[in-house]
Amino acid sequence: MSYIYLVVAIIIEIGATSSLKASDGFTNWLFTLLSLIGYGVSFYFLSMALREISVGIAYAIWSGIGTVGICLFAWLVYKQNLSFISVIGIVFIVTGVIIVNFGNMGHHT
Repeated sequence: MSYIYLVVAIIIEIGATSSLKASDGFTNWLFTLLSLIGYGVSFYFLSMALREISVGIAYAIWSGIGTVGICLFAWLVYKQNLSFISVIGIVFIVTGVIIVNFGNMGHHT
C-alpha cells in the first residue's frame, strides 16, 4: 500500500507544480489555491508512504519521478523544449531511481 501512496503523492505533486506555473506568480488565485492544496495533499500521501518505505528511497523516487513527470508535462502542455541533452538527463534520473531501488531491495526502513 505504501507504494500506492507514493504514486498518488507523485501524481498530485506534478499537478501542484503545474498549477504553480499556471498561478503566474500567485496572481491567479484559482491555480494558486490548487497548487497550495496539491502540495499539502502530496506531502500527506508522501508521509503515509514513509510509514513503510525508508525516507531516502521514498524521496529519491518522489523527486526523481516527479522531476521526469513535470518535464514531460511541461513539454506536452506548455510546449517547453526538451533538448537531446535534457532527454539524456531524464534517462539518467530514471536509471538512478531504478538503481537506488535495486540497491535497497529487502530493506524497508
